[in-house]
Amino acid sequence: MPTKITYKDAGVDTIEGQRAVSLMKDHVKKTFGPEVLTGLGSFGSLFQPDLSGMKTPVLVAGTDGVGTKLKIAILMDRHDTVGQDLVAMCVNDVLCQGARPLFFLDYIATGHVSAEKVAELVKGVADGCELAGCALVGGETAEMPGFYAEDDYDMAGFCVGIVDRDSVIDGSRVAEGDLLIGVPSSGIHSNGYSLVRKLFFENLGIGVHDTVDGLDGPLGEALLTPTRIYTKEVMSVLPAASPHAIVHITGGGFYENIPRVLPEGLGVQINLGTWEVPPIFNIIQSLGGMGSEDIYSTLNMGIGLIFVVAERDRAAVLNALEAAGENGAAVIGKVVKGEGVKLNPAKAKTDKLGNLVTAAVELLPL
Repeated sequence: MPTKITYKDAGVDTIEGQRAVSLMKDHVKKTFGPEVLTGLGSFGSLFQPDLSGMKTPVLVAGTDGVGTKLKIAILMDRHDTVGQDLVAMCVNDVLCQGARPLFFLDYIATGHVSAEKVAELVKGVADGCELAGCALVGGETAEMPGFYAEDDYDMAGFCVGIVDRDSVIDGSRVAEGDLLIGVPSSGIHSNGYSLVRKLFFENLGIGVHDTVDGLDGPLGEALLTPTRIYTKEVMSVLPAASPHAIVHITGGGFYENIPRVLPEGLGVQINLGTWEVPPIFNIIQSLGGMGSEDIYSTLNMGIGLIFVVAERDRAAVLNALEAAGENGAAVIGKVVKGEGVKLNPAKAKTDKLGNLVTAAVELLPL
């Protein structure tokens, strides 16, 4: 006789999945604008963009994930922030082409669907979409027992934006003498967590609930700080100036991301000490015994986005950022002949008695 078996016996609870959809509905709906023509639950999402004022609309698409930062959320049993990371990693890339984010879709895979946990994840995505000014038009939650451990999950995101072809920012106008204006990050953002986890959890035996000298709260709270979304900043700068390039500092840090927008034969000089590096980076560098090149090729070091602009646009960009509420932006370097990224170390000042003044640095000339 055949043995009776159900989908639930195999580890997939469709009822719990339906309950998750019910719990996330309100979070998703708050991201809708008049452009969204379908509700939650359709097989496909309909979106009618406003193309008025655009001569040749171009769609810009990006996809990314959160990475092993999700392990921190699982260890902390806090799942309402990593959705913002997911949105940020996709939206910030799309913004680099000068595109306005339109809509977002997510994918969540897990070993076991907990309706409340999934709803928390989607709430984070919806919060991120609100910050990004885009609609969360669709998504998928896949329960995959035997593939993922019961409490584990992964997330992927997909963003589509729009820009007029004549306004696409592609780095082709970057020239020697252009300035790099850095906009602060909110922390580590969403890359480098394999290094971070190995350093703290394996090498040093520090847990997510432990305190670390130099941090205000538990280590896990600092590591879960959501990735910053730069829609407001980019959309404020574009009418005021004409950036030659925009750089999103993600995996690969300064050394990998900045050269992506540089024409052949050009490099950049970064003047260290021109911005405030958040404590978490100094802690990682000190405890990990990392040199400057190692850490600047892995983490964002407190700079999440860079505008590459002509000297004449310096004031316009800084003023636009300040008007958008960003007071920490600074000129951090310039474009020079050559290749790659050169870090110029900050020079420490001394007082009248010759004692080191650690809070002050001498900015190298641009």
